[in-house]
Amino acid sequence: MTRSSRAVRALVTTLAALLTATAAAAPARATPEPKAPRDFVALHSVDPTILHEIRYVTPHNFVGEPVDGYKQPLCILTRPAAEALRTAQRRLLPQGYSLKVYDCYRPQRAVDHFVRWAEDLDDQTMKAEFYPNVDKTRLFADGYIAEKSGHSRGSTVDLTLVKLPACPTRPYHPGEPLTPCFAPKDERFPDDSVDMGTGYDCFDTLSHTLDPRITGVQRANRMLLKTTLEDLGFVNLAEEWWHYTFKPEAYPDTYFDFPVARRSLTGHH
Repeated sequence: MTRSSRAVRALVTTLAALLTATAAAAPARATPEPKAPRDFVALHSVDPTILHEIRYVTPHNFVGEPVDGYKQPLCILTRPAAEALRTAQRRLLPQGYSLKVYDCYRPQRAVDHFVRWAEDLDDQTMKAEFYPNVDKTRLFADGYIAEKSGHSRGSTVDLTLVKLPACPTRPYHPGEPLTPCFAPKDERFPDDSVDMGTGYDCFDTLSHTLDPRITGVQRANRMLLKTTLEDLGFVNLAEEWWHYTFKPEAYPDTYFDFPVARRSLTGHH
């Protein structure tokens, strides 16, 4: 080997080592967030009159903190579900009521957050309001928490009725005293919803839509919501008076994980 060829080989070796070191030091490129399919829409773009109180972007929920994947207080749904809610709203407004949504599309990462929370038996921060009579060890067995949620398919919504004109409600302050979600309405955390017998996300059998202990005005309110939505193709989950799924679902077997954010809908028309 000549002196010049040895010099070339040494130079090549040095350059290769430098390139390897540079590649190792380069920061990993961030994986872009997934986007919603084109037939997902923001509910307010379909009907701006429907009220929103997206609980999981706030700390006022059974976890006690904003939930993973909720970037903005936005209701995202498949277009057929959103348009059916618009029809329901048009039927309710002349009766003096508005729909109010608590949760719509829910990313899988939010469901994973719920699962981690449920497995942490030491975290009982919100028990006094949301599950006062349920031992946290029972949340999976009793069906309150699961590893998959129909919300992640985009056609399920949690909602209630508000008597118009809607009254503003005060914000929740973390650490404030909590009241059971099934207490009388004037004792529960204030919500401009009509009296449904329990608050939203109340882990209790009183939340079962047709629980016989719910009577009078409370039952009438539940039935107004139920009959209005079922007439338009929604199906109620019997264990939760607030939970409805529009059928047929556009994505019956797909669990999405794009964030609840306007940017997830970027480029949609």
